Amino acid sequence: MSYCGKCGSKLVDDALFCSFCGAAVGKTKTEEFSVLADDLIERVKELLHEGNVTRIIVKDEKGKVLFEIPATVGVIGVVLAPWLAALGAIAAIATNCKIVVIRRE
Repeated sequence: MSYCGKCGSKLVDDALFCSFCGAAVGKTKTEEFSVLADDLIERVKELLHEGNVTRIIVKDEKGKVLFEIPATVGVIGVVLAPWLAALGAIAAIATNCKIVVIRRE
């Protein structure tokens, strides 16, 4: 499943344009990382600062989605604070997490 790089909405397969915002759809790739809960917030911060990330999904050991961050270009500073606070709560509950990162190519 792919997401719009501009608005973060889900895209239909082989879409050339986002049906929600009309933005042209570019190629994306998906990466998955396993991290300990202690390193979760720092790793997410690093990924957000890389710049080509469009969405970050945090899953538990069983693959259940715990948290999803639409990392659009305008998300910085104060806007990230509530997201990172929620990640802290997740890190307190889970022991191992998987981070799925969707990037623009």
